[in-house]
Amino acid sequence: MYLSVLNDLVVKGILAQWLTKFKTYTMKTPFLGLRTTIYKVSDIEKAKVWYSKALGIEPYFDQPFYVGFNVGGYELGLHPQESKAETGLGGVTSYWGVENVNGVYAMLLKNGAKPHEEPTNVGGEIVVASVIDPWGNLFGIIYNPEFSLPK
Repeated sequence: MYLSVLNDLVVKGILAQWLTKFKTYTMKTPFLGLRTTIYKVSDIEKAKVWYSKALGIEPYFDQPFYVGFNVGGYELGLHPQESKAETGLGGVTSYWGVENVNGVYAMLLKNGAKPHEEPTNVGGEIVVASVIDPWGNLFGIIYNPEFSLPK
């Protein structure tokens, strides 16, 4: 019995330390978590039909310039390509949630990223921007006050 109690205290103590460290680490970053992934597509109507079937849901937002699906509380967006170079590898942009797009965009540039898309209001209060990291990867950030994590 004493061994079980001692084991519980050790496990709970380690778990408490881990939770404290986890909260500390997550509070130090301006990034709130992954929010949106956007695929560039050559035919948005065909892509909308395909993704509706593949996902088993209809888009919640459907316009010629953007089609959005709510997949388990996260956004999968379809955006019409503007040139052949935008589809396939390099045609995907994932957006990380932030509270201050302008501030985080400036911080990323200061830390060696190259500008890709300056902070832009895309409707309502939603603001997006993207940079190219030092290894050539596209890194998007988004402020979306309408986003809420799935419960």
